[in-house]
Amino acid sequence: MNIRNISITLLLLFVMNMANAQNPFFATPNTPHGTFPFNELKTEHYEPAIREGMRLQKIEIDDICNNPAAPTFENTVLAYEKSGELLSNVLTVFGTLQGAETNDDMLALAQKLTPEMSKHGNDIRLNEKLFARIKAVYEQMDRADLNPEQKRLTDKIYKGFVRSGANLDEASRKQYRELSEKLSLLTLQYSQNNLKETNEYMLVVDDINKLAGLPESVLTAASETAKAKGVEGWVFTLQGPSYIPFMQYADNRDLRKELYMAYNTKCTHDNEYNNLNNVKEIANTRMQIAQLMGFDNFAAYNLQERMAENSNAVYNLLEQLVTAYTPVAQQELNELQTLARADQGNDFTVMPWDWGYYSNKLKDKKYNLNEEMLRPYFELENVKKGVFGLATELFGITFKKNTDIPIYHEEVDAYEVFDKDGNYLAVLYTDFHPRAGKRAGAWMTEFKGQWKDEKTGDNSRPHVSIVMNFTKPTEDKPALLSFDEFDTFLHEFGHALHGIFANTTYESMSGTSVYRDFVELPSQLMENYSTEKDFLNTFAKHYQTGEVIPEELINRIKETANFNIAYACLRQVSFGLLDMGWHTIETPFDGDVRAFEKTAWQKAQLLPAVEDACMSTQFSHIFAGGYAAGYYSYKWAEVLDADAFSLFQQEGLFNPAVAESFRENILSKGGTEHPMELYKRFRGQEPSIDALLIRNGIEVQKK
Repeated sequence: MNIRNISITLLLLFVMNMANAQNPFFATPNTPHGTFPFNELKTEHYEPAIREGMRLQKIEIDDICNNPAAPTFENTVLAYEKSGELLSNVLTVFGTLQGAETNDDMLALAQKLTPEMSKHGNDIRLNEKLFARIKAVYEQMDRADLNPEQKRLTDKIYKGFVRSGANLDEASRKQYRELSEKLSLLTLQYSQNNLKETNEYMLVVDDINKLAGLPESVLTAASETAKAKGVEGWVFTLQGPSYIPFMQYADNRDLRKELYMAYNTKCTHDNEYNNLNNVKEIANTRMQIAQLMGFDNFAAYNLQERMAENSNAVYNLLEQLVTAYTPVAQQELNELQTLARADQGNDFTVMPWDWGYYSNKLKDKKYNLNEEMLRPYFELENVKKGVFGLATELFGITFKKNTDIPIYHEEVDAYEVFDKDGNYLAVLYTDFHPRAGKRAGAWMTEFKGQWKDEKTGDNSRPHVSIVMNFTKPTEDKPALLSFDEFDTFLHEFGHALHGIFANTTYESMSGTSVYRDFVELPSQLMENYSTEKDFLNTFAKHYQTGEVIPEELINRIKETANFNIAYACLRQVSFGLLDMGWHTIETPFDGDVRAFEKTAWQKAQLLPAVEDACMSTQFSHIFAGGYAAGYYSYKWAEVLDADAFSLFQQEGLFNPAVAESFRENILSKGGTEHPMELYKRFRGQEPSIDALLIRNGIEVQKK
């Protein structure tokens, strides 16, 4: 190499080192608790960090494979568990912000890098030398001096490799690699299509007379949305805080139908965001992967690692719920139909775009209660104090806002969480309002998981985030939540507690790293407090007068807790049936997606079918999230949470001993033991459906 080439090489190395020095992923954060320095992050930082992370993990994996010593837990399983730290850190931030604060450059980068990241993962999971060492540790773990958590980790990693094709022959491994890489791109495209189509839609109304029935707060928000988008009049979107109140209050049935159809035909149109083919391709690809692994269908493959264990158990639960709730749901529909016909005439048939509207009217008529009456008592800042205060009452933990912790958007707040002894426990980020860069819905995630250093005993604490899409403040009012939004806050906060209290040795088993049909227990348990007077009285105060929510209003909230509960249950069951329908196919599907959908969930449907509507093209939980063959988990966990909360009801809603037991036996254990063992240790018994039926006012069948 000549001197000129050497000089160019040195210059390039200097430039690369300077770039790396400015990349926050390559430096130890100088921030409170080592939180990620979002204020330094730029989109161009991701790609070099991801590539460097893959390079370093490959070296780490090669070191494990080429270790001349016999395989042990420490030099193989633990070494694998700790590999890829940089890559994991980058992908955690990248993946989390793709949901909460994305942009076109990030979406394009995801499309570009997903095939390479999928290949990198397959290169590891299909590495024969690595699997041989892991298998050797697995086969001798009962004879080795391993503690229960080490055995659980070994079992989890070994089975993870098997489920990823490690035991297949060479030709089948090649096929698995192709299918899994194809699936990763399909699910990414599905998700991006859903986000883009949601963001692009606007219902523009320029005549106030067409908006009769809508509360002033909804009109104000729609007017401000119109201004922000540079149009005249009022704008309604497919975001929950806009869509839901419109469907509840708008007298104009034609506009309700128009907005309903826009929402329920997302990603079915003849444009670049169409997901009809993606639905078929995702379902078929999953089926092929399952059959490659020796299973009849994807549900059988996936349910191995669930409490339910098999499709029969899932269908048994869903069938029990259909049987128990359908008669009551039919009564609810008949009552609603009677009200609607009194308003519209005897030939009127309630359609899906009428349900929210007439449900709201019936609720108001029967109980003199609607969402707008409650909103003034659920001002967001007060709700935060109440929810945090509930955690203090139950577990003794406290929350302190820290503005020195960097955040990824100005609407985000960061809190330090302290244990009852005053020691630092976690960081909690809260992100409440919809934005163009945020996908719909609500979720909990982590920027950093919890783990312990086995040598020093140091407990590295988690950085937890909850993300929602709640009603935004307007020019003249703070953010006033609907009761459903308040309930959602409690739900996601329950997930956050699962992360905050994590106390395991290995990060891959900490916090919410549990079976999918167990993970919803903590979140749904917290929802039980939403109607409890002693809790509501601690924070639910009128945002203008400071008046505590009247007892009469609380009583009405409790009276309405089971309003249309059977219809709501069947709606959830229908989603579970649709999910199972797609994931129990055993031959490639190339038919009509809408027709398949109508058949799959028919037994849980009460309202007339709408020809063009399609849930499957926007059902991100199962087609782009982690709930494939797992949406039943919400109802499964509801059985658990009703049974678990009955213990609080028996011993005291804020009983510290019961709360401590829930923390120690459920929240802190993560995936270190089988969830049924954890549950029985807390509850003293296995759960039954009876507690849920009693809570919902449904007659318990005699056995």
